[in-house]
This record gives sequence, structure tokens and C-alpha cells, in this order.
Amino acid sequence: MTGEEPRRSGLRNPQAAVRGLGAGTLALEAIVLLLAIQPIRISGGDLSGWGIGVVVALAVLCALVAGMMKRSWAWHVGTALQVLLLAAGLVHWSLAALGLIFGAAWAYATYVRRSILG
Repeated sequence: MTGEEPRRSGLRNPQAAVRGLGAGTLALEAIVLLLAIQPIRISGGDLSGWGIGVVVALAVLCALVAGMMKRSWAWHVGTALQVLLLAAGLVHWSLAALGLIFGAAWAYATYVRRSILG
């Protein structure tokens, strides 16, 4: 053996496993965003029609990117979505909190992706 063997993850299809992790993270984020609208409004948050539109748009984008995880650029767009959610904290502070939580989840998903795929 002259060359170094590539690391094996033990998964039958590591690409599909990693895609599933990314898609699952984004799908969960979309659901949480949609479910967060009413509690924000009830807790006294000044979430106007424009603010609700921002949250719904982010949720739709998360769902769309979750369905496109086979594309090589989807991981970069997913990272950009985390930054956008953090910036949505300007609309309401709880969106920034969600941005931190899902940003950490996305960072872990990208770490797992690098660990498995190299």
C-alpha cells in the first residue's frame, strides 16, 4: 500500500446521510419559524404584517433549500439563511435568539458533513 486509504464512515451512503441531516435541520427551522409567529405576537412583540412576511419568507426559503440539498450550493445558501435569520433579530429579538439556536445547529451539521465526507 503506497497511498493513504480514504476514511470510511461506515455508512452505506454517506452523501445521502449528510443531505438528510442538512434537510432535516432546515425543515425543522421552517416549522419552528412558522410556529413562532403567534407566540411573538401574543407576548407583546410588535410583529407587523411586514415582520410576519419576513418570517414566512425565511420559512419558505428554508423549506425550498431543504428540498434542494442534492445541489452543491445548497449548503452555502443554508449558511446564508442562518445569517439572515440572525439579522431578522432587528424585527424582533426572539428571531435573533432563533438565529443563534439554528445557527449552532447548522454549524454542527456542517461539522458532521466535513467529518463524514472529508
